[in-house]
Amino acid sequence: MPESMANKNRPAPGLPTRKQILDFIQSASEPVGKREISREFGLKGNEKIQLKALLKDMAEEGLIDGKRTAFHKMGGLPRVTVLRVVDVDEGEAIAVPDTWQPDDATPPPRIRLIEKGQRGSALRKGDRVLSRTEESESGWRAYPMKKLELRSEQILGVVEMDEAGKPWLAPVDKRIRSSSPISDLNGSKAGELVLGEPIGRSARPSVKVTEVLGEPLAPRAFSLIAIHKHGIPNHFSQDTLDEAQLAAKLPLSAEHREDLRHLPIVAIDPSDARDHDDAIWAQPDEEGGFDALVAIADVSFYVRPGGTIDREARRRGNSVYFPDRVVPMLPEVLSADVCSLRSGEDRAAMACHMKIDAQGRVTEWRFTRALVRIHEVIAYEEAQARVDEDRAEQHLLNLWAAWRALAAARNARDPLELELPERRVKLDEQGRITEIAIRERLDAHRVVEDFMIAANVAAARALEAKVAPVVYRVHETPSREKLIALKDYLATFGKKLALGQVITPGLFNRMLKDIADETEKALIMEAVLRSQTQAYYGPTNAGHFGLALGSYAHFTSPIRRYADLLVHRALVDAYGLEQPKPKGAIPASSGLSERDREDLGRISEAISGSERRAMEAERETIDRYVAAWLASRVGEVFDCRITGVQKFGFFATIVSLGGDGLVPVSTLGDERFGYDERARVLVGEQTGTTYAVGQVLRLRLAEANPLTGALKFELEEGAGRIEPRGRPRQALGKRGDHLVGKRGRPANIRHKGKGKR
Repeated sequence: MPESMANKNRPAPGLPTRKQILDFIQSASEPVGKREISREFGLKGNEKIQLKALLKDMAEEGLIDGKRTAFHKMGGLPRVTVLRVVDVDEGEAIAVPDTWQPDDATPPPRIRLIEKGQRGSALRKGDRVLSRTEESESGWRAYPMKKLELRSEQILGVVEMDEAGKPWLAPVDKRIRSSSPISDLNGSKAGELVLGEPIGRSARPSVKVTEVLGEPLAPRAFSLIAIHKHGIPNHFSQDTLDEAQLAAKLPLSAEHREDLRHLPIVAIDPSDARDHDDAIWAQPDEEGGFDALVAIADVSFYVRPGGTIDREARRRGNSVYFPDRVVPMLPEVLSADVCSLRSGEDRAAMACHMKIDAQGRVTEWRFTRALVRIHEVIAYEEAQARVDEDRAEQHLLNLWAAWRALAAARNARDPLELELPERRVKLDEQGRITEIAIRERLDAHRVVEDFMIAANVAAARALEAKVAPVVYRVHETPSREKLIALKDYLATFGKKLALGQVITPGLFNRMLKDIADETEKALIMEAVLRSQTQAYYGPTNAGHFGLALGSYAHFTSPIRRYADLLVHRALVDAYGLEQPKPKGAIPASSGLSERDREDLGRISEAISGSERRAMEAERETIDRYVAAWLASRVGEVFDCRITGVQKFGFFATIVSLGGDGLVPVSTLGDERFGYDERARVLVGEQTGTTYAVGQVLRLRLAEANPLTGALKFELEEGAGRIEPRGRPRQALGKRGDHLVGKRGRPANIRHKGKGKR
């Protein structure tokens, strides 16, 4: 029953006014219909008939909306209604009404879901929740009452036809092992990438196509698949774009900035870099050390708390980089233009000045807002070639000399050294693959990396010195459970890991350095890598185990990481670096917002989640490109390294490409294989043949599926055990034939035995 008004506010008997009815609807804690209004105002007989007419008039006047049993203010929400979660912003769920039918020009309200006693949302995107709503000065909010069964979960897939002409939806997510029959094509055609909605409640429901996305193997389609699958925001609202244009026009002046335009500061980046947010400079000092500078794009000058750009950047958390496109954290006018440190152009920068002693230790630092003019933007390969070929300018030679000092200090610190090759996909102007290879690791990469690490440490310590809020980059020591598992695994090699000692990165480095056999070294390196915790952002310092650093923050990439932008804002506050108030609609402060100053935990948790989302999307897209590149090479034999072993088979990666695929245990021959979980190996019961992580062997590519990124291998001598399912189309080719398996169903949907790695 609705919550009654206080007695002193109860109206006199008789028909209530329009305002009294609206006030009662908005103040009630439960749904209000004609019966509840009659009871509240004590209406009887003919008055109830008059109330019905009054409510009809109010609806026609646009004052209320709803049905006879549940009214609410027009443009508002029912007091109790079903909401659908559309986003989780900084650990807080954002929802919209599950059904919304005002005129098309009125967008549904975005509602904050307040989950009592919950730090971080327990709700996820797509959840449906029965909620009690209320409107406040800051907007709509709601309190969940009951989580409801999902109506459906959309599936991203490709329409395929079986031999009987029946349509099926083949999912692009390789974790989903089976296709679904399509009951409603909704105009889609075979070969098209679509979104589908399950219909019915059977174990294998049919699917209705809800949206056609296009050709799945067209150039630049693989990143689109990842964007849709992971729900990555990839469109800016017009309000955000308009504010970005306004911010881009903010004037720069040396009057309120340190003028560093005379220094030959250089940006060393990948040849295909879309933006340039860091640049470096160094020169010898009189004491055998160096004066050094790391200049970072002053994004906090353009993106201020409370603005629409800031809200969108917080939601995205970071830029996402695909081989064919970037989904930027900031609009292009900022990320690729005024915030990008272009050569020969004046740019706003946050400057980190450092004193490096002869042993490579950073002994002093200070931060300023500066005006810079980048001397040159150089590709890594070009910078390395100039140094190697004795044609480097003095400013490059100074950078290399300062780096050697930093590298000496790094070696003394002894951070974790694991060989983690990075795959690089090269595309032509049409978006077609021209090459996939392991990216070469140069000294030029190490130069920039060590300068950035030094600046990141300086930023963390500078904020600590002022007892200011810090968003730390945290990488914790491996957990005891993982160390015990690693100890048991090393025991299978006759090696010991004493858990009573202090575990340091150097301990692992020495262990790997002492192993001469490359296969055994690869095995143990994989095990050490699996023992590591995942890095994250947080306001509480727990050190960075991998880098062997006590305090570490991300300061050097505010164009593409919101964490870095928060660190910049904290430095603005801590060191009085605020600029004069800009004119116009741009927010005044470029420091931390009040809510971030009071609690960095929520946003840290959110950007850690968006980082994991981006990493997964980027990795899956590379896998799809690799599979597309290999699709025309099914049947060829490659050198592969085993990366994981399970009882149903083992996973292996092509050494030169990084493509990862499964070798099913059923293809290893007639011999039975047992799985030793402790040693993580498959062992033949008759011959003792062993397959273990790190082992290198020759494997034949049996299948390559560009849509899921899945590969399947077989032993070189075991060719034919995996029944060929036809060669997929040429990488990124036109729509054509479709793989069909037994019973007329699409062949690429049945990967029996494929499990999680």
